[in-house]
Amino acid sequence: MHFEKVSLKQFTEDVKAFYPWLEDDAIEVMWNNIKLPKRATAGSAGYDFYSPISCSMSQGVPTMIPTGVRVKIDEGYFLMCVPRSGLGFKYGFALSNSTGIIDQDYFFAGNEGHIMAKVYCRPEHVLRISEGERFMQGIFLPYGVTDDDDTSEKRSGGFGSTGIN
Repeated sequence: MHFEKVSLKQFTEDVKAFYPWLEDDAIEVMWNNIKLPKRATAGSAGYDFYSPISCSMSQGVPTMIPTGVRVKIDEGYFLMCVPRSGLGFKYGFALSNSTGIIDQDYFFAGNEGHIMAKVYCRPEHVLRISEGERFMQGIFLPYGVTDDDDTSEKRSGGFGSTGIN
């Protein structure tokens, strides 16, 4: 298993979808500064994700953080993404989908498997995430399938694309 950056082209496309006012040069600087997820200590289960962009949340309105990161995951595992506990405790910081599940085959999605996090905080708080700040963590977990599982479909899209005909 390993983390890597998405291409500059994919990162630029995804950043512009949510931050259209940002210039290409500024986006390239962000891409060059992307820090790959890392565990804080040898005993940490989670790999901390660093925001490549500064953003603010208030009044419970969600914002998107395109991490610039993709992950190659071994068969039989997935990556579970959750908020860093301190941000959740202090600000009610959460992922909009509650828990992010990055499937093993997401790496091959049309968006290069770009991990993006839609996040928000409790309405009574204002939270600013600075560029380079840790905001969520990813934990690799094994999963099982039933004895009679016969799924053979292949992923073609990105976010929320499975089950779409």
